[in-house]
Amino acid sequence: QVQLVESGGGLVQAGKSLRLTCAASGSTLRFDSMGWYRQAPGKRRDVVASIGTSGSTHYADSVKGRFTISRDTAKNIMFLQMNSLKPEDTAVYYCNRFPVPYGDWGQGTQVTVSS
Repeated sequence: QVQLVESGGGLVQAGKSLRLTCAASGSTLRFDSMGWYRQAPGKRRDVVASIGTSGSTHYADSVKGRFTISRDTAKNIMFLQMNSLKPEDTAVYYCNRFPVPYGDWGQGTQVTVSS
C-alpha cells in the first residue's frame, strides 16, 4: 500500500517562495510518473506539475516559469519549488502518481498566499 506524505506548506506573502516535499513509502517514485496536484476551496483537484520516469517535466500554464518539480529517487522523495507565489496559488497541494493516481491520497499541505 502506497503512503504519501506532503509537507512544506504555509502562509506566505505574494511574491515569496515555498518548497513542498512529498515522501513516498510502499512505492518507488522512479518507477512511476508523478505529479503535484492542488485543490482550492470549491474547485476540483487539478495537476499543476508532473515528472515522468525519464525526468521529463510538464506544467500547467498557470504555474509555468514559476514552479519546478523535481525528485530524489535515492531518497524516494519529490519536490515542488514554488516561486513568485500569487494569491490564486492558494490551495491544498497533494502529490500522487500521474496521470492515474494511486487509490489513496495523502493529507495534503495547505499553501496560503496573501496579497
